[in-house]
Amino acid sequence: MTVACLYERTIKVRFEQLEQFVALGVLNHFRQAAEQTKISTSALTRSIQTLEDEMQCKLVKRSTRSVELTKEGKLFLDYAKKTLSELKATKKQISQSVNGNLSQKLVIGYTNCTSSIVPVSCGQFLAQYPHIKIEMQLQEQHELVNKLQQGEIDISVYSQEINSIGSDIQLPDQLILFVSKNHPLAQKDNISKGDLDHYPMYGCFSQSKHIQSMLNEAISALNKSSSIKVGNIEQVMAGLIKSDHFAIASIEHTNVIAEHPELIQLKTNKNIDSEQLIIKTNQQSSASEHVKHLLSLIKSAAAITI
Repeated sequence: MTVACLYERTIKVRFEQLEQFVALGVLNHFRQAAEQTKISTSALTRSIQTLEDEMQCKLVKRSTRSVELTKEGKLFLDYAKKTLSELKATKKQISQSVNGNLSQKLVIGYTNCTSSIVPVSCGQFLAQYPHIKIEMQLQEQHELVNKLQQGEIDISVYSQEINSIGSDIQLPDQLILFVSKNHPLAQKDNISKGDLDHYPMYGCFSQSKHIQSMLNEAISALNKSSSIKVGNIEQVMAGLIKSDHFAIASIEHTNVIAEHPELIQLKTNKNIDSEQLIIKTNQQSSASEHVKHLLSLIKSAAAITI
């Protein structure tokens, strides 16, 4: 008689590994992800390798210039985000249960630019929901983004200048595009996303995590994540002169680009700048009916003041 022994392989993954993988998946950069999760680059590399061993597949494509998730890596990134979100929600429920906190509380972060909107809206809200406590925090924009990601605030409200490129993409005012003076786009008055599709792209690193996050989002929106070449400002400028690439960088490099005789900043319709209100909620708060009502009050107030 033959006895078959069947078993399921147990996969062991720590929550901090999920946090590290999410940071890498969002930033697409080992050093920046390591800094965000407060570990060394080598420790992050080992953590990702351990995850790959546990999952028995490659999650990350590595090269000397960039990091890109594999198909399996993107699936695992979705799982990691959902798991961490559920963990935060569960911690909050347990904390309320242990502390006997039956009252509800909302933490709202906002910037100076929206100080004429948020307090007024919160006052209107409290008149209708007196049993809900509201804590308002005046913060810088980059702090709001980080606190919302960490679950330290429920709602973030800020405004920012946006600069449209054509009609199908928006570039934050903190970023610029530039090319060599001999590039076909150099004299063009109205740059569209379609114009940029025809040319390869350089990206310039930023020391600011907030600006680098903006750069990553813009690169993704331009569909250049898999093909972009990255480097410091000197490397990018040297590369542009010898190629038909265009480049994206932080506004901090405007002066050095303007002083270079072979480079020119692309015209991106500065005359149609407009201010846009950005309201974001964490996943646990977004489904609440009273939160939806507060958001509607904020939007109504913004329509009057902005």
